[in-house]
Amino acid sequence: MSILARYLVTAAIPYANAPLHLGHLRSTYIPADIYVRYLRLYGHDAIYVCATDEHGTPIAIRAEQEKSSPRKIVDRYHASILQDLLGMGCSFDIFSRTSTSVHRESTQEFFSRLLEKGYIYESQYEQLFCESCNRFLPDRYVEGTCPYCGTKAARGDACDACGRYLKPTDLVDPYCVLCEGRPVVKTSRHWFFKLSVFQKEVRDWVSKNPNLPGNVKNYALNWIDEGLRDWCITRDLSWGVPVPAVDVKDKVIYVWFDAPIGYLSSTKIWASKSDDPEKWRGYWKDENSKIIHFIGKDIIYHHSIFWPAMLMGVGEYCLPFAIVAGEYLTLEGRKMSKSRGWVVGVSDYLEDFEPDSLRYYFIASSPLGKDADFSWDEFARRHNNELADILGNFVHRALVFTHRDFQGKVPDPGEFDQYDQKVLDRISETQCEVAEAIECFSFHSALRTVMDLASIGNKYFNDKSPWITVKEDPQTAKTTIYVANQIVKALSILLEPFLPFTAERIWDTLGLEGSVHDQNWDDAISPLPSGQRINPPTPLFKKLDMEKIEAKKMKLPKLDEEDDIAEVTIEEFAKLDLRVGRILEAKPLPSSDDLIHLTIDLGNGVVRESVSGLLPHYTPEVLRGKSVVVLVNIRPTKILGSMSEVMVLAAVDGKQLTLLIPDRPSEPGTHIK
Repeated sequence: MSILARYLVTAAIPYANAPLHLGHLRSTYIPADIYVRYLRLYGHDAIYVCATDEHGTPIAIRAEQEKSSPRKIVDRYHASILQDLLGMGCSFDIFSRTSTSVHRESTQEFFSRLLEKGYIYESQYEQLFCESCNRFLPDRYVEGTCPYCGTKAARGDACDACGRYLKPTDLVDPYCVLCEGRPVVKTSRHWFFKLSVFQKEVRDWVSKNPNLPGNVKNYALNWIDEGLRDWCITRDLSWGVPVPAVDVKDKVIYVWFDAPIGYLSSTKIWASKSDDPEKWRGYWKDENSKIIHFIGKDIIYHHSIFWPAMLMGVGEYCLPFAIVAGEYLTLEGRKMSKSRGWVVGVSDYLEDFEPDSLRYYFIASSPLGKDADFSWDEFARRHNNELADILGNFVHRALVFTHRDFQGKVPDPGEFDQYDQKVLDRISETQCEVAEAIECFSFHSALRTVMDLASIGNKYFNDKSPWITVKEDPQTAKTTIYVANQIVKALSILLEPFLPFTAERIWDTLGLEGSVHDQNWDDAISPLPSGQRINPPTPLFKKLDMEKIEAKKMKLPKLDEEDDIAEVTIEEFAKLDLRVGRILEAKPLPSSDDLIHLTIDLGNGVVRESVSGLLPHYTPEVLRGKSVVVLVNIRPTKILGSMSEVMVLAAVDGKQLTLLIPDRPSEPGTHIK
């Protein structure tokens, strides 16, 4: 385990222009809360910092569309977002706002310091101007066709379909989102951050940082290796942090320059409410402090490149120790879409279900570094079969037996046999394994280990059969119930980071003093004393009402069939290793009417095998010598006794299958992009 240290844990600050949905929780806020709760239990000096992001074009646009003011918009959503996150058990030390005076001053100080050091410069910048609205159109005020993938309704800052970051002038056939007029190009005065000069420094930091998870490191390096370009950090708006120059009007600092500074300004505000207003410096300027950002996959670029470069430029601040990025959450197998209503709001969930059930589902269903899906049926299955039948069942059985058969007191144990001792040893082993997994951000593994302990408790209880021994061998029954109570006590501590409400209920039923949230991690292995009086137990979890589950499913909109097609980003497509291959040999598989075994040359002496369903469409003689498109990095499998190591690609039109082949001669091994 780690030595005691100072930690600043942050969660990505959500835009205050819409309610939170389940995807936000899974990628960011719940993992961050698990981690900081563990750090506190362990005894580290750890604080959990977040805020609402209250600047930028999305908020300004929403205000104009609703004929309201940005201030009213952010006030409304700050309150609802905070209510949802607290309802889910997020244990923030501060949940601030980027519209505070402290944040404005901190952002302007960053800007001024970088300007003084020569890392910010002024230049004329081509922008789209709407003559009907008589205004420049910063990023999300303009939409059009993506120049890279051809998707319509791409925004002026990014294309959701291919994941490319854009400038408004990159768009094909752009239009103003407010009046739908066609803008013209004009020049405007703006300020740029010299991101390009940090190319080597940022790359070294990313590549040599052992604490960056693979998805963050790989994504960042791909962007860095394309070459970092200077970054326009001002916008033509009146809502935001004003550019600190005396002769400037209606120009604000770009929201992605201002947003990460929200972590710093929030820490300052937190410290200002304590007995030491300067203690924020210990988290941001002490080289022994560890700053850990929890974010969603979609903002890796900003946190792993922009933000470190800003900190490097200003100097004196700590760079992030780690950046943990949760992958995407789909809903019933489809990409979430607010515009189509294909989302589940956090408040909608909390109307009918307990927060711990959802916290459990998010962590148990998939590792954080992999995409996950939220299915109402699977949610109900995990709650009923795992939380209720495994965890809840064991805790309730142990405590009911204690209360009923031993007058509500933990009995004195007799001599432990090998089985008893093995179970007691497993408690301390579990505590160590869970700690190691959490410290590596392997929350899925950590929670599975805790649940394994509950399963061990159930098996132990069944094997020992105290309902029999309490009559035939009372001392053995006492020992069994004593050991079972030790597991229950350990579970209350080990579950606290994951299921804080459940952990507190267990702690309270055990009759222990104080709150489970104020205990120490080592309390998981400290014995629950015999004679400890417990309170009357009640079931931890009730089976979910399937009518409520069906009602939630019915609230989802009916989508067209074309909406089932999953969208992928450029980065996801780039994971496919597509190459030209030349078929050297083709032989029908004797035991199949349509499968054929191919030997394929991939160049440079590399030969691979493939089993493909081509026989009804192509004869072996036609296939030999033909160049085809091959997916190389598919997982090998055995089909009817023959290895298939690569996949040959073809177009399918009804029952007709047509091989994809290069339209001009290409050497085997040629990469396809």
